[in-house]
Amino acid sequence: MQCTRSKMAFYQLLVVIFPISITVLVLIIASRFLAAAAASSQNPLPPGPKPWPIVGNLPHLGKKPHVSLRNFSNIYGPLISLRLGSQLLVVASSPAAAAEILKKHDRLLSARYVPRAVPYDTAELDRKAIVWASNCNDQWKAFRAMLRNHLTSAKAIESLAAVRERKVAEMVEFLGRKLGESVSIGEVVFATMFDMLSNLIFSRDYIGFVRNEDGNRMKSLIQRLIELGASPDLADFFPVLKNLDPQGLRRKSTRCCDEIFSIWHPYVKERRELRLRERSGGAEDFLDILLENGLDDDQIDWLSLELFRAGTDTTTATIEWAMAELIRNRRVMNKLREELKRELLSPKSGELLLIDESMVARLSYLNAIVKETLRIHPPVALLPHRAPESCKVMDYTIPEGARIAVNLWAIGRDPTAWEDPETFRPEKFIGSDVDFRGQDFEFLPFGAGRRMCPGVLLAIRQIPLVLAALIHNFDWRLPDGEDPTELDMSEKFGHTLQKEFPLVLIPDQISF
Repeated sequence: MQCTRSKMAFYQLLVVIFPISITVLVLIIASRFLAAAAASSQNPLPPGPKPWPIVGNLPHLGKKPHVSLRNFSNIYGPLISLRLGSQLLVVASSPAAAAEILKKHDRLLSARYVPRAVPYDTAELDRKAIVWASNCNDQWKAFRAMLRNHLTSAKAIESLAAVRERKVAEMVEFLGRKLGESVSIGEVVFATMFDMLSNLIFSRDYIGFVRNEDGNRMKSLIQRLIELGASPDLADFFPVLKNLDPQGLRRKSTRCCDEIFSIWHPYVKERRELRLRERSGGAEDFLDILLENGLDDDQIDWLSLELFRAGTDTTTATIEWAMAELIRNRRVMNKLREELKRELLSPKSGELLLIDESMVARLSYLNAIVKETLRIHPPVALLPHRAPESCKVMDYTIPEGARIAVNLWAIGRDPTAWEDPETFRPEKFIGSDVDFRGQDFEFLPFGAGRRMCPGVLLAIRQIPLVLAALIHNFDWRLPDGEDPTELDMSEKFGHTLQKEFPLVLIPDQISF
């Protein structure tokens, strides 16, 4: 009887307490929601399209995210935010928004998100990377200083001009044996750019036009690594999957990198032993600089790979786009040929002069073509950054950990910054002070601020030199009598913005 009364008392107590508890719980949730809403109203995220459950805005991006994001910015404004899976992405798509991120808040927002497909964890990359270092730490600064002092400074570039000119001459000689035959412009230029760099770093060819087993293997491995890097990775959008590597991209990238490293490992070992044996203090190439500075094999491997990736993929894409635009625009091609004839035809003999870098600087229309190509076809469409802590930009809040992208493709086609932005017209840069050194935010093909491409001075010497050699020495046409005005200019999005369909042309003997 006593037990029954106790149970009844307990149930009566529950009847009283339960509604009170529910009310208190609702009030707590409501108060937190209202507090969050108030905070959000004071520090709102940039606007953007409404995300879907779980996947967020991933379905909205499509195969060409740079185009989709530009379209969203036309609706929501120059600074927008999207949910990619569980991750927040903030995108800047105007010169003013880019200046906020890359200049005003450069110190705070110069961190980088490292994709899961990149081999090695963040801490390991911070010890040996420039491109994929997550923060601008002391090691990163030391590596940048080495590059600037020994490879990418004006003095270093000038001293190594003969190496680049020799590689261009070999390219011209190779194409001279292919007259009347179809050639892939991208493959020819890639081999040239790769061996320019391999001679600066290792004093040797690694691909070459006379292919060997190592050259074919290196070329296929680098191209495979580029393909893997262009593949969307679920682990980047859902970090809960990061240790599962659901698509196997990290495993494949790691295996690919290890195979690339194995090609030059014997040479690095030989050079290290030679320096120890001979107590050599001189520097013949960049490998000597790396060894002098005490870098271990892992650091040499990764830095070399980053230099090859950054220095070949982007420049190759730019030259291929430039050639495609010249083939489509006969007026521009003819005007360039007139400049080459005027500047590079010997007035005494009437013969073509051999082109060198000292001549390229005075070819104003050629350099305008390069700039216009970089404007309308930037090598990197979306410049990746990350917010290591919360930051206020343009009256919006960028939360800690958010990914940031500066849409260079959209900025280069911004109608408020460029007249007739979708048309390829190099005259935009004739008589213009707009330059690509990171100070003009309507034109940022190499980025700006701390993370600006360290090889910009080298790139702006290589690209016009190779392009001038191609136009200076050959006439070009499409195979099978194809109409140049119908050339497909579709883009393939990845770490580098490439032509979806490789440019195949036929070189012919040129006559002035």
